[in-house]
Amino acid sequence: MHDGLGYAAAICTTAAFVPQVVRVWRRRSADDISLAMYVLFMAGVALWALYGIRVGALPVVLANLVTFALAMGVVAAKLRFRGGRGR
Repeated sequence: MHDGLGYAAAICTTAAFVPQVVRVWRRRSADDISLAMYVLFMAGVALWALYGIRVGALPVVLANLVTFALAMGVVAAKLRFRGGRGR
């Protein structure tokens, strides 16, 4: 029961990032994205993943690893498209 709840929460919070990643890459612009916020967020997500490993919480580990990858996609777009659309 607890793992089911954890997986449901993980799916919801992780899936929430997919539209942002898709939008940034389709528009080829991340001008409105705060790089500092995403870097800090990714540090927190990495810490949550380490915490999940430490306590043996697979839903926490998986969700945070996938969320980290999605956030990295936004950061990569922010750096790639810096200074204008599709540059």
